[in-house]
Amino acid sequence: MRFFIWVLLMMILSSACKKTIIDGVSSANTSTDNSDSAANSWIYSTMKDYYLWSDSMPNINTTNLNTKPTDYFYTILNNYGNTDRFSWIDSSATNLTNQLNGLNTILGIKYNAFYADLSKNNVVFVIAYVLKGSAAEKAGLVRGDIIIKVDGQSITTSNYTNILQNQSLRIELGSLNNNIFTSTGTIIPITKTVLQTNPILKDTVIEWGGKRVGYLNYVQFLTSYDDSLKSIFTRFKKYKTNGIDELVLDLRYNGGGYVTSSDLLTNLIVKDLNAKIGNSGIFMNQKIYNTSYTAVLKKENQASNFITNFQFQAANLGNLNRVFILTSNNTASASELVINNLKPFMNVVLIGEHTYGKNVGSFTITDSKKRWDFGLQPITFKIANSLGESNYGTVNGFTPDYILLDNALPYKQLGDPGETYFNQALSLISGVAYKSFGVDQIVKLKKAQVQKTAIGDNLNMDKKDMFIEQKH
Repeated sequence: MRFFIWVLLMMILSSACKKTIIDGVSSANTSTDNSDSAANSWIYSTMKDYYLWSDSMPNINTTNLNTKPTDYFYTILNNYGNTDRFSWIDSSATNLTNQLNGLNTILGIKYNAFYADLSKNNVVFVIAYVLKGSAAEKAGLVRGDIIIKVDGQSITTSNYTNILQNQSLRIELGSLNNNIFTSTGTIIPITKTVLQTNPILKDTVIEWGGKRVGYLNYVQFLTSYDDSLKSIFTRFKKYKTNGIDELVLDLRYNGGGYVTSSDLLTNLIVKDLNAKIGNSGIFMNQKIYNTSYTAVLKKENQASNFITNFQFQAANLGNLNRVFILTSNNTASASELVINNLKPFMNVVLIGEHTYGKNVGSFTITDSKKRWDFGLQPITFKIANSLGESNYGTVNGFTPDYILLDNALPYKQLGDPGETYFNQALSLISGVAYKSFGVDQIVKLKKAQVQKTAIGDNLNMDKKDMFIEQKH
C-alpha cells in the first residue's frame, strides 16, 4: 500500500510539472488546454516575435494570463491609445479577414454628423457617400441626403455613434431650409446586407481653364480592384489622345488597405516612372521591423523584404509635375503612404483637413495549430519613403497646404466641379473657381460638425490600417 501511494504521488507531481511550449512560451498542459491562460500565452509569444514595439511589452510574469484574451491583448500593447493607437484583435479570424477585404454587413453609407441646433444636443447626419450595389443605394439614398431620425428616435450627441448599428432600420429624411433642419416626412425602411465594397466611388475628367483634369474618389485599397484602377488610369492617359494635364485624387474617406495597392497607385501617378525602374539607387519605400523579425527576414537575403522598388505600369501618367490630393481626418495609413511615396518625386498639393497620422502597418496573425480562432492585427512595421522620411505618424498627420472643412451644405455629388473640395482644386488649377455655364453656385450654409471624421454605419468601416501578407 505504501508503495502504491508513492507511485500515485509521483504521477501527480509529474503531471503538475509537465509543460508544453506554445510558439516559444511555456504554459502548463497547453497542448489540450483551451483556457484563457493558454490563449494569452500564445498571444504574448506571438506578439514578442512580430510586434513592432516588442521591447516595450511588459514581462509576461507581470501580466494577468487569466484575463479574457480580447482584453488581454490590449494590456500588453505599447502605451495603447497614444503610441500604439492602431493594433487590434478580433475574436474571429474570418471576420477580421473579411473586414480587411471590404466584405461587411452594412447599409453602405458614410456620413458626417452636424449639430441640428444651437443647443448642440441634437444631431443630423448628412450622407457623405453611398457604396455601389449597397442596400442604401437600392433604397435610393445618395450623397447629401439628410437623416434626421432613426427608428422614430431623434439623433443626439449621446447616441449618434451607434444609432445605425441595428440590422434593420427605419430612416427618416430631412431637409435644410432657412438654416433649419426639418423632417420631410419621408421614412425609408432598410436592412443591412453583406456587401463587397467597390472602393471606386467616382472617376471623371473635367475640362477647365484650358486643362484636362482627371478626378478619382477611392475609399479603400483593395487588391481585388487593382485592375479597375489600372483601367481608370488608362482612360486618363488616353483621354482625347494626349491624356489629362492634372490629377485630383480624392482620398478624404480612405482609411487605408493593402500596401501593394497603395504602391500600385503610386506607380500609376509618379512622374518619370521608367527612369526609376532598374535604378538601384531609387526606390519607393522601405519597411522597418522589430529586431528579432528583422533578423529572421535578413536570413532570407531578399532585399524585397525591406525595400519596395518602382515597377512598370503601362497606365502610368508619366508627365505630371504635381498631384492634388483631397484629405480629411479619415485619410489614413495606405492613403498617407501614397502621399509620402510621391513627395520626393513630385509636388503633392494637399487640400482639406489634416490626415489621421498612421505611418505604421500590420499583417494578420492567426494560430497555425487552430486552437483558437482569434485574429490579431498588431502593428508589425514602420514605413518610410525613399528619403527615409516617416514623420507624419502623429495625431496631426500631414498638414494640408490649403485647409478646407467639409461643413458647407448642401453637398454636391462627388466629381461635380461645384463640390466644395473638388472646386478648390479646380480654382488652384485655373486661377478661378469653376462655375458651370457661368451661373453662380448655390449659396451654401456652413454648419457646425459634431466631429470632423466621417462615420460608417458599421464600425468595421471605420478601421484605419495598411497591411501586407505575412512572410512567416
